[in-house]
Amino acid sequence: MTEDLSTAQAPTNVSKGQGKRGFIVALTGTSLEWYDFAIYSAASALVFGQVFFSSSDPLAGTLAAFATYAVGYVARPLGGILFGRLGDRIGRKKVLVWTLILIGVATFAVGLIPAYATIGIAAPILLVFLRLCQGVGVGGEWAGAVLISSEHGDPSKRGLFGSAAQIGPPLGNLMANGALALLALLPKDDFLSWGWRVAFLFSAVLVIVGLIIRFKIEETPVFEAIQEQGLTPKSPLAEVFKTERKALLAATMARIAPDVMYALSTVFILTYATRQFGLQPGQALLAVVIGSACQVFMVPAAGYLSDRMNRRLVTAIGAGLSIIYPFVFFPLMATGYFGIVLAVIFGLLCNSLMYGPQAALVSEQFSPRLRYAGSSMAYTIGGVFGGAIAPLLFTWLLGTYGTWLPLAVYIAVVATITLIGVSMAKNPDSRELTSHSVY
Repeated sequence: MTEDLSTAQAPTNVSKGQGKRGFIVALTGTSLEWYDFAIYSAASALVFGQVFFSSSDPLAGTLAAFATYAVGYVARPLGGILFGRLGDRIGRKKVLVWTLILIGVATFAVGLIPAYATIGIAAPILLVFLRLCQGVGVGGEWAGAVLISSEHGDPSKRGLFGSAAQIGPPLGNLMANGALALLALLPKDDFLSWGWRVAFLFSAVLVIVGLIIRFKIEETPVFEAIQEQGLTPKSPLAEVFKTERKALLAATMARIAPDVMYALSTVFILTYATRQFGLQPGQALLAVVIGSACQVFMVPAAGYLSDRMNRRLVTAIGAGLSIIYPFVFFPLMATGYFGIVLAVIFGLLCNSLMYGPQAALVSEQFSPRLRYAGSSMAYTIGGVFGGAIAPLLFTWLLGTYGTWLPLAVYIAVVATITLIGVSMAKNPDSRELTSHSVY
């Protein structure tokens, strides 16, 4: 590499208007994409085992459905590799348009797949393929949304501006579970045959809205400065693995527990509440909707708090609480419906304390010219070890041991790993927090 990074100059043409537009683009875009991702997650717990898999064993059907759910996470590193490289090579904005299209088309197509009873084994094969496409899109989406917001916004408020991408999952989850909760009011046979499909087909409208918004945003001033000064990396991923391995490891470990807590509080709980406590699907979905509505506010609050305090400290508090909380979560659910709602809310609070600052924490680990590739890889690899396998392990552990205690131990171990990752992470220097430095 021949570029002289010491001569790089930080851009100064950042306006408040650009920052607000970047925040809105990240918020709306990730909300729409996470609606697509979350609608699949909820349907995996409630519908897919019965519609797309042939099995007389409900547990086997649920495990198969959660396996396709996991495919979306396993596919994320592919998206991180593909779109992470492009994000540092051709720009944040262009990549975000393509990721939105990919996820939107895949989600719409899921709503058109015939049931197993109609086309046999082709049904789950198509389902897995489309989930793969979703995962690839989300793998490239997150880092771009974080950078389009934080690189347009005030560097001293990077936690708050970066949280725009973090609000997307709870807001998308709120819309997805809300849509399914309404559709679940249909007679059970109607819901299983066609009702759930409406939520998937509706994603086409949301994607069109998202594309209109994204086409109007400008490229970030940081990437424009990198291009103007000839600092665009030729092989971003190779450079990350060569020069920023510790940053990648720390960011990846910090990523794991938030996904596990999210999977517990919004995905696995749907199966656990309906099977262990006899809740109707609509009741379980309503509990998640209430929790997600609270999290829409908890996530930016945690991001804002991380700007006022040490970002690593806020994340560490969330990880520490996540070590303890699982031993409260399951007994709390056994107290009744109100306890289930509280269990979801407090589970998502633990998640929010880690997830709100996460966009800033992860992106700050990497130099700006490698930030898209590095952040994408940390996000997607951490997701594989976190959210991908969590529902599968939850279901298997519960089915094998018949008690929640092994699940709580597993969550505590994962939260400890994240705590170690946070301790390895670096704090940004004063230059990074006062300007859009391209160093």
